[in-house]
Amino acid sequence: MFTMRSIVQPCSFFVLFLFSVLLAAATESGQTFDGPGGKIYYEVIGSGPPLILINGGPGFDHTYLHITTAWDALAKTHRVIFYDQRGNGRSSPLKPGRSCTLADQIEDLDALRLQLGLDKMDLLGHSWGGYLAMAYGAQHPEHISHMIIVDSAAPKWSDTLDLTEDVFPEAAEQRAAAAFASEMGDHTALAASLRGYFSMLFYSPEKRDTWLSQMSADAYHDDVFKAITNDLSRFDLNPEIRKFRFPVMVANGRHDMNVAPVVAYKIHQAIGGSHFVVFEHSGHLPFYEEPEGFVHTVEEFLSK
Repeated sequence: MFTMRSIVQPCSFFVLFLFSVLLAAATESGQTFDGPGGKIYYEVIGSGPPLILINGGPGFDHTYLHITTAWDALAKTHRVIFYDQRGNGRSSPLKPGRSCTLADQIEDLDALRLQLGLDKMDLLGHSWGGYLAMAYGAQHPEHISHMIIVDSAAPKWSDTLDLTEDVFPEAAEQRAAAAFASEMGDHTALAASLRGYFSMLFYSPEKRDTWLSQMSADAYHDDVFKAITNDLSRFDLNPEIRKFRFPVMVANGRHDMNVAPVVAYKIHQAIGGSHFVVFEHSGHLPFYEEPEGFVHTVEEFLSK
């Protein structure tokens, strides 16, 4: 169900959900450095052991992560690092002909590690970011202290199970109509399509409505999305994750229709000794819907 369709088409999984929520409270205190493919933007809060957050997408910046209090709570005991992936947000936009592959994303993440002067780090990847975390772990296991993957794509991209159209057929139909109108040149229809899609990602109606009231579609980069998803079809990380020897926690929202919990459970089964967690009152964003429980679970895992 992972296809390489345009973002304005009725496509699946977290590809659409991650249009950034640009909150007024989002931090402006970041900085950039020269990465392998251009400037890389990052932000740091707190102090202590480093925890790098890898946002979802591909094709989105990190700002939707700021919708929750979870990271501020974790920053009391950890140095929490956000960054914008190649071509996104405040990192350099892709120039014509510039490469943007899975290997490039791994290289950029390792460049961030070097910029921060880290030998070891904890990684937390959400959605597409979970896939990137696993890919990085396959290449650089020596630099990982702990890995947390949250509502992640499957190790083989096309194996990810999206239930949104099965569980919300009426919303999916309305969203498809809006997406078609957007393709036909109605730019206002894109926002309607996104709102329909976002509405299917939450357990709590109240949390959903708060998200929708703050959602913006300004931070999506279709060139990044197409470049990376075209590349991902070549890979199957299943043999690689079985080699992981560092501590891994695999988490999922019980009611995530974007990435069914069975995807996380199969990842857990493949990684020997991994810790499996389900957040019973969450959809695709448990750090937003259950921040206190999420923080407690993450802190307990990272303390081991």
